[in-house]
Amino acid sequence: MFEGGRDVVDQIVARLRRPVRIDPSLDARVMERIAALATPRRASSLAAAWRWLTEPRHVALSPLGGLAVAAGLVALALLFPTLARRPSPTIRDLQFVLVAPQATTVSLIGDFNDWDAARTPMRLARGSGAEWTAVVPLSPGRYRYAFLVNGSLWLADPAAPAALDNDYGDGSSVVTVAGS
Repeated sequence: MFEGGRDVVDQIVARLRRPVRIDPSLDARVMERIAALATPRRASSLAAAWRWLTEPRHVALSPLGGLAVAAGLVALALLFPTLARRPSPTIRDLQFVLVAPQATTVSLIGDFNDWDAARTPMRLARGSGAEWTAVVPLSPGRYRYAFLVNGSLWLADPAAPAALDNDYGDGSSVVTVAGS
């Protein structure tokens, strides 16, 4: 194949530089096969999303990142059983009643409404003319409260125990809501 008097590398280069004859019908055959292939349809967005969700992925984490992920999982494992075992508090509707014949307005104030008279106004019971009522949903716990009559007179509930830990010197009452 190679002649002995010439340098072997020159002979290889010369051989590689020769034009290669290609069958003229090759281009036509290739183009026919490409045209015969089915035109790929664009996948729906749902199918594309499903494919993206189900394709395997490789995730690289630094050792510090891996430690942070592990610490987060341990924290979740420690917190989740506590949250799962703790029942949600049962909220109970309590009705508060005050008999005040001379009152024009009465509000229920207490720790459950931040002692805000505007948040729990009481209403006159039908047909009584003197009985003021309010229904308040409360979670289990101990609450201090009082009535604010005509916007200025602070009254403890005469039908309930007095609160001993009164911070302001005014009379207030205490109610305890039991759990389930």
